[in-house]
Order: sequence, then structure tokens, then C-alpha cells
Amino acid sequence: MMQLRNLSLVVVSTICSLTLQADDWPQWRGPRNDGVSQETNLPTQWSKEKNVSWRLPMPGSAGSTPVVWGERIFVTSTSGTDLVLLGVSTSGKELWRQTLGSGNKAVRGDEGNSASPSPVTDGSHVWATMANGLVSCFTVDGKKVWDLDLQKRYGKFKIAFGMTATPVLDRGRLYFQLIHGEGNANTQEAIVVCLDAQSNKEIWKVDRVTGASSENEHSYASPMLYRDGTREFLVTHGGDYAMAHQLKDGREIWRCCMNPQGEKYHPTLRFVSSPLAVRGMIIIPSAKGGPVLSLKPDAKGDVSSSEDALIWKHDRGTPDVPSPLYHDGLVYLCRENGNLVCVDSLTGEKIYENRTVRDRHRASPVYADGKIFLTARKGIVTVVKAGKTFKVLAENDLGEPTSASPAISNGTIYIRTFEALYAIGR
Repeated sequence: MMQLRNLSLVVVSTICSLTLQADDWPQWRGPRNDGVSQETNLPTQWSKEKNVSWRLPMPGSAGSTPVVWGERIFVTSTSGTDLVLLGVSTSGKELWRQTLGSGNKAVRGDEGNSASPSPVTDGSHVWATMANGLVSCFTVDGKKVWDLDLQKRYGKFKIAFGMTATPVLDRGRLYFQLIHGEGNANTQEAIVVCLDAQSNKEIWKVDRVTGASSENEHSYASPMLYRDGTREFLVTHGGDYAMAHQLKDGREIWRCCMNPQGEKYHPTLRFVSSPLAVRGMIIIPSAKGGPVLSLKPDAKGDVSSSEDALIWKHDRGTPDVPSPLYHDGLVYLCRENGNLVCVDSLTGEKIYENRTVRDRHRASPVYADGKIFLTARKGIVTVVKAGKTFKVLAENDLGEPTSASPAISNGTIYIRTFEALYAIGR
């Protein structure tokens, strides 16, 4: 009897351990919106023939990251001129497909299209957003709940490459940043909106006035949520500024300028890389090799020139498109050219900057299993050992272009190329 009891304890302990290690990936940057997964025992090396559990062809190209909950995967895509959401099983079978609308627009040649924002899910419903402002809510079985056209409700978007920001889903609310304009500070049109996720009813809307001009009125970054137990707020990014907003009503808490007005004003410093909000710090990138800084979360008011609110600042070296990553006291910045920068999170000291694959990097880095995964535009994923010593563990080439960030769930790495969805597993 004692042996059976001990065996039962071992089985229960093992199941609990596996449950704790298994992460869903419900939003673009994962379960905690920071690009970090608790998954272990992931493959380090793969190719089209090695460690591929399955490959599902996509109906068209897109740069959106798939999201995963339990045994369901959701991914947006183009399909000719249509914009669609697919429900896929974790065994690689397409379960359903829904069309949100039409009007796909390809931008900058091969850079992207209207299916760039990633979906979000809570395990019961999934919300899909397109760069032309179409938003739809579905059950996880593919039944449509509601449709919304953000341009009809909030005005026509005036942004060159589409509204690519992915909304934040939190506690039954959807948070959108709609930052755009006509290239003139006097006509800047930027708002932050909070909607009830079940009904799409507006909870609050606030104007976001910064005085940005030219290309800087257009933001392609996504908002982020900060929560540490004592404070919580939404961080929006664009129009020269990062800003924090109260969740209850959108009221501004602080703002920080990344592109000051004056003779040295940069007219094309539009933001694409999104902020990183983790306990104790907000990592704020800019663009085109400009500044990147770490800000204290208890900031108040305009802290653009405040030394008290600043943890550290680098005047140069920001990532242009990939968003920052934090793990175990280190901040990782993936430059557009593939250089990986490692920074001490407390002091800002640059520990290293090393070259990886010399190709455009559009996807954001992801951490899991002691490794950093960096995705290059032509389809090579470089796996780097996490920590203060730079070491490339593998370069994995699927031979298909991609700009989506990886999603990691239940022992599997999901990679969405322009041609297919891959499940990478041992």
C-alpha cells in the first residue's frame, strides 16, 4: 500500500510539473506579454526535414504571430484580396476559416500587408484585427460574435503602411492605440481606446496629443500592459512619445519624449519596435539607430528630461523593428541587421554586441529553455545561448521568408512563414 501511495504521489507530482511547464501563447508576445516562455526541452536545431512535427500551407502571406491556447492555434492571413482568420489544431489540421473582409494592401514590396496585426485569445474567444481597421470576435470554434470597423467608428486612418498595432487583451477588455495623422502636427490624429471584449462597446477613449510631425505621426508599434501588484497601466508608443495611461479611464500618468523638437528633430523617426513592460522597468525603444532607455514604472508627469525617472539610457543603438526582450537581469536588443546587444538591466552596461545572420530582422526575439530565438527575414532562426557570454547554438533555415515572431507552447515552437505554419518539436 505504501508503494502504491508513493507511486501515486510521483505521478501527481509529475503531472503538476508538466502543467506548470506548459504555457499557452495567447497574445503576440506570449503569456506575460514579454516574449518569455517557461517551456523546456525544446529543439535547438531543425530544418524542413528535421524536428518538424507538421507543416500546414497558408492561404497567403502575412507577418502576424500565431496564438495558441490548449489544442487550438489561431493565425491571420491573406487569401487573395481577402483577410482571414484560421483555427488550426495542434496536430496541424485546419479546423475552420473565417473572412473578416477584403481589401488587402501589400506595403513596401515584400515588407508586409494588411494581415500584420496578431490575433489574441482567452481560450473561449479569439479576436482578430487587420491593418485596415477591421476587427472581429469569434468563439474558438469559429462562430462569429461581432464585427467592428475602427475606421467607421473613429475616423479614417491616415497612415502609410496600415494600422499594424496588435491590441492588448486583459481582463475582458481590448486596448487599442490608433496613432496616425497627415504629416502635420496641427492635424495629428491619435487616440487610445478601451473596448469591452465581449460586446465591442466603448469603455473609454482619450486623445493622444504630442505635437509630432511628418512621418513621426505614424506609429506601427503595439501597446503594452504593465502590472506589478501595486500599480498597473497601459503603455502606448508613437508620435515621438511613450505614454502611460490609467486602465480605468485612460488618463495620462506619464510621458517620455524620444525625439525632442528643435533643430535636431528627426522627421522620420516613426516607431515600429514596441516597448517592453516588465516588473520594475519599462524598456522604451525609438527607431533607426536612435536612443533606447529604461524607465522606472513609478514615473509621473513629463519625465523626458528627468534623471530621477531614468534607470539608464543609450543615446544610440535602438532596435528599429524587433521589440526588446528581458530575462534574468539582462535586456536583449536585436538590431535590424541581426546584431544582438546584451545589456545589464540595472546599470545599462553593454555586455556584448555580436553579429548573427546578416539579414533584415523584423520579428521580435523570444526566450525559452535557456535560449534566445532570433528570426531573420529570409527564414533563418538563430538560436543563441542566454546569458552574458554570447554563443550561437544553431542556425536553422526553413528556406521560406518570414517576419512573424515565434510562438512557443506545450513543447512546440510555432513558426509562421509567408508560405506555411510550422510546428517544430522533438
